[in-house]
Amino acid sequence: MLLARMFDALIVTGRLTLIDADGRRWEFGDGDTPPASPDAPPPESHPVVRLHDRALHWKLALNPGLYAGEAYMDGALTLDRGGIHDLIALVLRNAGGGGYGRWDALRDRVRPLLRWLRQINPAARSRRNVAHHYDLSEQLYALFLDPDLQYSCAYFTEPGLSLEEAQAAKKRHIAAKLLLRPGQRVLDIGCGWGGLALHLARAADVEVTGVTLSQEQLAIARRRAEEAGLSDRVRFELADYRRLKGRFDRIVSVGMFEHVGLPHYDTFFATARDLLSEDGVMLLHAIGRLEGPGSTSPWLRRYIFPGGYSPALSEVLPAIERSGLYLTDMEILRLHYAETLRHWRERFLANRDKAARLYDERFCRMWEFYLAGCEGAFRYQGHMVWQAQLARRLDAVPLTRDYVQQTETATIPAKGLAA
Repeated sequence: MLLARMFDALIVTGRLTLIDADGRRWEFGDGDTPPASPDAPPPESHPVVRLHDRALHWKLALNPGLYAGEAYMDGALTLDRGGIHDLIALVLRNAGGGGYGRWDALRDRVRPLLRWLRQINPAARSRRNVAHHYDLSEQLYALFLDPDLQYSCAYFTEPGLSLEEAQAAKKRHIAAKLLLRPGQRVLDIGCGWGGLALHLARAADVEVTGVTLSQEQLAIARRRAEEAGLSDRVRFELADYRRLKGRFDRIVSVGMFEHVGLPHYDTFFATARDLLSEDGVMLLHAIGRLEGPGSTSPWLRRYIFPGGYSPALSEVLPAIERSGLYLTDMEILRLHYAETLRHWRERFLANRDKAARLYDERFCRMWEFYLAGCEGAFRYQGHMVWQAQLARRLDAVPLTRDYVQQTETATIPAKGLAA
């Protein structure tokens, strides 16, 4: 079987049992199965996968990046032992950044030819892509996010932090890099449900304009500003970044750049430069790749983030240089998102019955596969998060980075107080 040959070459470390649609049992690997993540206990045994559709014998061999997720969603691939997280961790730990064998290597040579076209995101397509993911029920996201609805990488300053503590640390870290002063005008591009904008307004007495393409996020962000008594200093708009006018002292964008698309990087940074005041500072927080340009998983692109792409820095920095902005600081957050996704996955599974009542079982399996797959990408496949600080002037920020830690330390709340 073609699929058996693929797994035989792929699973070198660990062990996988596959029961095909004809009931035949296949064993792969060396039998040594480490934990799926550093904090997980050693598994009692290895994953046992059962296929219920003979078409998967060739589908999974030819395009595992698409059909594995679809098969799990549809119940055509089930696990007699272990969970989907264990299976994904085993496969990705063995594959690393090298894909799933010769067929996957061949596809990787063809994908760049299509990548540019798939990432053309004019305003109308951007709105549709955003609605596909972010206009889902607020109740769904509340099942696994922290109470502030931070849907981006947390910042684990020390081992053992809770998700809430790490997300609060992320907001402090970003605020410190922005060098905020009272009365400044701040633009938040891709403001989500408004948590960061509200934090900045509280922490530094600034005026914040947040923009999003999600109707659902807009309504929630406006409600939150009203409830917090900050609607006089924090306003949210439904707007594409390409249509914005005016000047801002500070610009921040967290978790939005992944939706811009390669063909639009020059436009994005040129627009940011025009919106930024002469002595302004921008902080861009986004997912990236440590191992060079790649392509978005076909399953993730179809079901979770249409039009999305996490770039290598070699694809981003030339656009920054062409824009006339200066890169004043760059930080790479390694494994922080893997830990964030672990928290999200565990919380989602703890509330899985509630998610099923909101949507259905197929949706729950899709979400499980999404969270487990993304966690694996950050642990084993060279994904990371980068924070780029940008300015129009070289002297817009201090000459050393001491101010970042000093500002963060000064704004850590006392025990028991909200961040």
